[in-house]
Amino acid sequence: MNFSAQKASRKWPCEGFGRTFTAMVTVATVLLMLGAQTEPAAARKHDLWSDLFGGNRPKPRRQAALPARPASVPLPQPRPADAPVIEPEKPTAAKPPPPVEADKPAEQAASPPLPTPRPADAPAIEPDASPPPPSACRLALTDAIAIAPSIPDIKGPGDCGGEDLVRLEAVVLPDKRRVSLKPAATFRCPMATAVADWIRTDMAPLAASLGSAISDLDNFDSFDCRGRNGVAGAKLSEHGHANALDVRGLKLANGQSIALTDRTVSRELRESVLHSVCARFSTVLGPGSDGYHEEHIHLDLMERHNNYKICQWNVWDPLPQIAPLLPLERPEEAPPREVVAKSDATKSDAAKPDADKSEAARPDTRKSDAAKSNAAKSNAAKSDAKSDAAEPRSDETRPTKKRRENRRF
Repeated sequence: MNFSAQKASRKWPCEGFGRTFTAMVTVATVLLMLGAQTEPAAARKHDLWSDLFGGNRPKPRRQAALPARPASVPLPQPRPADAPVIEPEKPTAAKPPPPVEADKPAEQAASPPLPTPRPADAPAIEPDASPPPPSACRLALTDAIAIAPSIPDIKGPGDCGGEDLVRLEAVVLPDKRRVSLKPAATFRCPMATAVADWIRTDMAPLAASLGSAISDLDNFDSFDCRGRNGVAGAKLSEHGHANALDVRGLKLANGQSIALTDRTVSRELRESVLHSVCARFSTVLGPGSDGYHEEHIHLDLMERHNNYKICQWNVWDPLPQIAPLLPLERPEEAPPREVVAKSDATKSDAAKPDADKSEAARPDTRKSDAAKSNAAKSNAAKSDAKSDAAEPRSDETRPTKKRRENRRF
């Protein structure tokens, strides 16, 4: 398509209208400029912004008033003429900013400021490693009562462990003798105090009544993180809380050993031990309790409702002695057997008159016995006759038979 300014009049018939509109716009613009200079009040009423966009014209921002300078602050003094000239610092090359990852926003990409390193000459901060103050039980368990050094608290695994623990190595008797625990036991302080008091007050006088002194205590088990009776998955035993002792026996200074579950030991002695432990400990388990304490005695200080206690220990009687299968050898001081045989014969002769008297006192029985004997004799005779007829005669009748045969021939 061909187009040119010369042909515009031919193609567009409204050329005159376009020129007229341009002239009108120019005149209107001049009139507005003249009216704005001559009549400012009218321009406020008929604002071009309000005519075009309505009355919602944005309001200009108000500048905050600066605080008044206090009178007490002195004004800066003018620089004296003889003051040295301060040379400006040379600008240093600025370090380029670290690259920002495109995937992360600017806030996350900016790394937080690192803390200031600690000076090398700064004093070291030591942690508060001071142990807690000793308990009242620990203060009461002195070296005059027991050799029991304190050990650190045990925590775990699970609920195992305890606080205020000691290692009871020996008990000091009132006469300064020591009763060793073999091996040394790990207890809570209250349990160690109870064991020491039991040995000092009850077991030492018991050993003195036997003519000796107690020297050792056989410790079968003390602290052990396990279930009751050693059953896996069972409720945690008091041994796991360092609150129990399994004892098998006592050893005296003269070498004698007292096994608390041995039936050959005096029953009176074992019963005295039973009464002493049941009065001091909240749990006592021995033979006959549950089948797990037939060879030792379990002692603990378990706390129960209303201070309930358990004392289950059957003090069995000694086992009966079984008679030997073979006869015992004849002792040397025993009389010879012939004398014994004669004495038995005299005893039988002396017993005959007594038997005759008894038979005389019972005549009816004698008659019945005589009738029975006669009937037995007659029956025996008949059986003999039948046997003679059926069987050949004995050797005693054979010679007579031969004589008769000789007579016939």
